[in-house]
Formats: sequence, structure tokens, C-alpha cells
Amino acid sequence: MRVKCVMCDEIGKLSDEDPLAKKLRNRPIHTYMCEPCRDRIGELTKLRIATGKFTFRRSSHPAEIEF
Repeated sequence: MRVKCVMCDEIGKLSDEDPLAKKLRNRPIHTYMCEPCRDRIGELTKLRIATGKFTFRRSSHPAEIEF
């Protein structure tokens, strides 16, 4: 399955049996992000959390309260 990163528009390839490929096929709302972009965003998020000014915005849905 050919996929395109939503951040950098890099085209990648996933195995058809990969669980992520199945998720992308069955639920079009899900998007693909390549590993370099995923790592970069993860590192930036960790840096923002370390500043102490970062807050998680959660909805008022009952499932979120348990989270």
C-alpha cells in the first residue's frame, strides 16, 4: 500500500498486512505520518512539556475523565 506523509508529503510503502495499512484503508479519517516526522514532533512535544507551560487540553467527555 502506498501512503503519503501529511507533514512532509514523502511517499512511503506499507505492507498490505500491516495493522496501520488496515486502519488507513478502513477508516479514512486516520492519516499517515512518516517516522522522521513522528520523531520530530515527539521530541518537540517533550520539550514543550519540560517548560512547565504546556497543558493537555481534554474534552469533557466521561471517557476522558478516566484517562
